[in-house]
Amino acid sequence: MTTETRPFGFWTATALVVGGMIGAGIFVQPAQLAPFGWTGAAAWLVAIPGALLLAYVLSCLTAARPHATGTVAIVAEGLGTLPGLLVGWSYWVGICSANAIIALTAVRYGAQFFPALTATPLATAIAATALIWALTALNFGGAKGAGRFQVLTTVLKLLPLVAVAAILAGLSVVDPARFSVNPHTPFDARQFTMVLTLAFFPLVGFECASLAAERVRDPARNVLRATLVGTALTGILYIILCNGIVFALPEAMVAASDAPIAMFVENFWGRGAGLLIAAFASISAIGCLNGWVLMQGELPLGMARAGILPAILGRTTDRDVPIFAMLLSSGVASLLVLSGAIPGLTDVLTFMLQLTTAATVWFYFGACAAAFAFGIVRPLAVVGMAFSAWVLWGSGMEALLLSIVLMLTALPLYWIALRRRPLAEQPT
Repeated sequence: MTTETRPFGFWTATALVVGGMIGAGIFVQPAQLAPFGWTGAAAWLVAIPGALLLAYVLSCLTAARPHATGTVAIVAEGLGTLPGLLVGWSYWVGICSANAIIALTAVRYGAQFFPALTATPLATAIAATALIWALTALNFGGAKGAGRFQVLTTVLKLLPLVAVAAILAGLSVVDPARFSVNPHTPFDARQFTMVLTLAFFPLVGFECASLAAERVRDPARNVLRATLVGTALTGILYIILCNGIVFALPEAMVAASDAPIAMFVENFWGRGAGLLIAAFASISAIGCLNGWVLMQGELPLGMARAGILPAILGRTTDRDVPIFAMLLSSGVASLLVLSGAIPGLTDVLTFMLQLTTAATVWFYFGACAAAFAFGIVRPLAVVGMAFSAWVLWGSGMEALLLSIVLMLTALPLYWIALRRRPLAEQPT
């Protein structure tokens, strides 16, 4: 394949990983974990190695099947067409719901400068929907242009985060007492599983390079390197930022803030610097949304090419853009956004967000199970399945059961795809 169909080298693939992981979530994560004190700090020490382990298994799986049309297709090859479809469909639903939330977050940060964007729930929904379709149009131009935009926004989002990390590092040298003067909630083993799931959620996205392996040059080499490097860098940044801010300020102050990183910067550099962080938070969300808009098309494309989904979702333009898959995915995300503006349905997005982690972790579990079936890094695959099951349990029984229900909604598509396959290719 040419550089037109495989436009992503190592650095673009790494930007895809980092951009997929770092969205708007990192700008609010300290507030989410602050009430748990030392339990939250400990959760990172398990969540990040767990993410690295899963990333390694997924990368090895991709490297062993470099000509596959994506990780979901490999799962289907290893476990069967139906399990592959269920896992991939669950993950696709998670992407669509996450894109709705990311678009709304970008608009809400942008409203710090243009209040009209969030003057009413309908205005917010319209602005977020417009953002989804603007990035969809960008992706219609081909993966190459989307990849370049991803590199640019990843660099822009990292600049303020690295600056904040540098401030925290400097404080640890010149004023180490600041991190111990404020009392914090002691470690509570009973809450650890739930807090682990909270800490793991912002790490979701490390699989982006594996999912887009069909677009990566020399995938056997670059997917593994990009995934591990991107996951490790993001994990280190999360530990420094989240734990640093939580322990540098009073716990209650961080927990009550809607923008804890902006608040932290404002305390040191003033209001202007805090607004600058808000601007970069919006850029971060837009960059993250761009990466996931690309993924929301690539995932059903790979599944359709593998015969798991109806062939129409595998149709592409002359630039190899999965036009129907992209339209369907952005349409679903837009409906979720707009539903939040309907009176009485304002909790729909919150409901879908609760399912995102569970829906995504099913994909990790399936990938590890496929690696085990193929005999690829089997000991690590077993540990990966156990870790995924742990995170699933931490998401709560309601989210777990509902994620299973969502999987089953893919069954009609399975039967449609099956009926249109030649008899000799149908599973027995």
